[in-house]
Amino acid sequence: MTTTTTFYRPLGRSGIQVSAVGMGCWAAGGNDPNEPASGWHGVEDAETVRAIHRGLDLGINFFDTANVYGGGHSEEILAEALGSHTTEVVIATKFGYGSDEYMLDGTVEIYTPEGIRQSCERSLRRLKRDTIDLLQFHNNEFPVDRAQPVRDTLEALVAEGKIRTYGWSTDFAEAARYFADGPNCTAIQVEMNVIDDSPKITKICEEFDLASINRGPLAMGLLTGKYTVNSSLPLDDVRGTAAPEWMKYFKDGKPNPEWMNKVDAVKEILTSGGRTLAQGAIAWLWGRSEKTIPIPGFKTVAQAEDNAGAMRFGPLTADQVAEIDRILGR
Repeated sequence: MTTTTTFYRPLGRSGIQVSAVGMGCWAAGGNDPNEPASGWHGVEDAETVRAIHRGLDLGINFFDTANVYGGGHSEEILAEALGSHTTEVVIATKFGYGSDEYMLDGTVEIYTPEGIRQSCERSLRRLKRDTIDLLQFHNNEFPVDRAQPVRDTLEALVAEGKIRTYGWSTDFAEAARYFADGPNCTAIQVEMNVIDDSPKITKICEEFDLASINRGPLAMGLLTGKYTVNSSLPLDDVRGTAAPEWMKYFKDGKPNPEWMNKVDAVKEILTSGGRTLAQGAIAWLWGRSEKTIPIPGFKTVAQAEDNAGAMRFGPLTADQVAEIDRILGR
């Protein structure tokens, strides 16, 4: 039976302690029935529940989801899996899309105070909770000069006890810095992995004592060793032939050779010391900064075990991180 050693990291300046690796629950939502290519192929609820239970067994206490994953199904299946454990874990969810401010069957942006509040209430209901630990603005490119009402609303929700903390899921330093000035902002979620670093956001998180929650820590699967340049993804998968424009790791339903070459270049270092490739990729993030908290996705118990197992090894060394930078020309 797989065992692991849990270690923890602070969720920014919130005082909340979370397992150093979380469970990203995008795939847990499966496919949105309205947008089949916006989700993940081959997801089974029963296996999702088993994987979450296994994550709990292995010491994971941090789960990241969103209102739009599977049209809300991710939040619902997470609540079902956690059951009575829901108050023992730290749950992060998001708002930003999926509502016309009055109904959840639209796909426009959520950024007004009314829309944010409604999305928060509906997430609370789906999660079967009275409070959300971390509520994140899920709109990467939202203009910073229009973000004050968003931040003000989140501060109000903290004051009302609806949420404990908040953050922004953004890859843009100006946006991260603006939210960092909010007293109860505690995290920036950023796309970041060993082949695709994010130095500007990392610097801001270190400057403001924020958690850097790392989405895409396994480069959408490229850093698991599962795929080759000849692999093909089905149409009803976010990485498939109908993939959105931002899907850089896969093109035309196949792994992007440019990124695969980078994986191959650093594979030996990542798998040193007995780590799997995925565990090495997670270990790089820990070695990159003390603020990082990777949230790899999962579809199976085996994937949850592999990701949690990274905690047995801990971070890569500073020398290993530097060598990877040298190899990748950073």
